[in-house]
Amino acid sequence: MEFEDYECLPTNNVVTHMLAGAAAGVMEHCVMYPLDSIKTRMQSLRPSPGGRYTSIPDAFCKMVRHEGALRPVRGMSAVVVGAGPAHALYFSCYEKLKRTISGTEHGTHSPVSQGLAGCLATVMHDSIMNPAEVVKQRMQMYNSQFKRCTECFLYVWQNEGVHAFYRSYTTQLSMNIPFQCVHFVTYEFMQVVTNKQRTYDPMAHMVSGGVAGAFAAAVTTPLDVCKTLLNTQETSLL
Repeated sequence: MEFEDYECLPTNNVVTHMLAGAAAGVMEHCVMYPLDSIKTRMQSLRPSPGGRYTSIPDAFCKMVRHEGALRPVRGMSAVVVGAGPAHALYFSCYEKLKRTISGTEHGTHSPVSQGLAGCLATVMHDSIMNPAEVVKQRMQMYNSQFKRCTECFLYVWQNEGVHAFYRSYTTQLSMNIPFQCVHFVTYEFMQVVTNKQRTYDPMAHMVSGGVAGAFAAAVTTPLDVCKTLLNTQETSLL
């Protein structure tokens, strides 16, 4: 697909961005969910009765061996419910704000507008996603008392109040705002490097997204640990 044809796609359509964002968000969380479960365990204070995991393969094998083959995907429905609307709102807001702030049709070649748009879109995204994160991470814990996500949600609502769903909100924003800024600025930079003509090139998008995601995650992982501890904290431990 040539540049003219690619740029003629309905990129300014809000519904297009919402549907694409929702689909991408749900797929991303579902594909990466087993690794996300392992990450939560490795970041928590009490990953398992047998002690801490030494590596990702070690954590996965112990979870499957002692808790069942489906244990790494327990709680996935929480992120499916949350990721759809959260990512739909995020990507539609990001694209609209990027063009508005930069004053250009596509919002490209403007790191400031991309970073600022990412910050504002993240605030909206996290307001929806944070409760889902709380339910998800409590379901992922070894000693989780919940069998279903709805059971976990109702328990937190009735016994800890609404504020429990947003206990880690400021930490989440402190992590996600720099993450998204670094991610999108790096992504747009990599697009210039790998796809100068801005043609339809899935491989360029994959490489750019992979590099941007890895770099942004490396910068923000310490705050991600704090978020996990806040979401899964127990009175006896913290």
